[in-house]
Amino acid sequence: MALVEIRGLTRQFRKGGQTITPLEDVQLDIEPGELVTLMGPSGTGKSTLLNLIAGIDRPDAGTICVAGTEITRLTRTQSADWRAEHLGYVFQTPNLIPVLTAYENVELPLLLQPMSAGERRKRVEVALHAVGLSDRAEHYPRQLSGGQEQRVSVARAIVAHPQVMVADEPTGNLDAATSEQIQVLLQRLNQELGITLLLVTHDQRVASLGTRRLLLTAGKISEPGRAFGQRQGTG
Repeated sequence: MALVEIRGLTRQFRKGGQTITPLEDVQLDIEPGELVTLMGPSGTGKSTLLNLIAGIDRPDAGTICVAGTEITRLTRTQSADWRAEHLGYVFQTPNLIPVLTAYENVELPLLLQPMSAGERRKRVEVALHAVGLSDRAEHYPRQLSGGQEQRVSVARAIVAHPQVMVADEPTGNLDAATSEQIQVLLQRLNQELGITLLLVTHDQRVASLGTRRLLLTAGKISEPGRAFGQRQGTG
């Protein structure tokens, strides 16, 4: 069984007098340990797909199952609880809370779970070590570089040991050198820790990290082997 199973996924929006369908009858499987990159023109629904997988948004049709849980059937409260325990999300901007230290920002998702202070401390320390920021634990966001802030957001995404992590243009606001550092970090987390990752990007260099590389156009996901040099058959 795939870790993520998407069947018949459709999402529509009303804009003015028009109906926009960024996702139409999408079929997708993601296996445990894969690093899947997703490209496509702006406005084609890449972020919408991530929000649906995260349970932040609801589809108009279709189902999403993650590790056997059909998240499209969960209530809003159940979705929030499931997301806190099973899914990590990295955004284009770090979205750190400025009055909290790096340690406290990373700890936040764990406060929603029944866990001892000692276990929280251990997990935060491991997550900060994984992103190379153990020595910045007591620093506030204003004391960190843009790349360090994004590393904190990655640590926050993995601290709860999620079954899957989604990342929406995680290098989009970074300079080339810092972008390269984040790319290396994400690839290392996938390869060394086995974190399953779905990464949206507009950058071919970032897309090249993927063990599978997908394309979203006209509401459909494809895996064009000729374009990306990968196997075909998804979508």
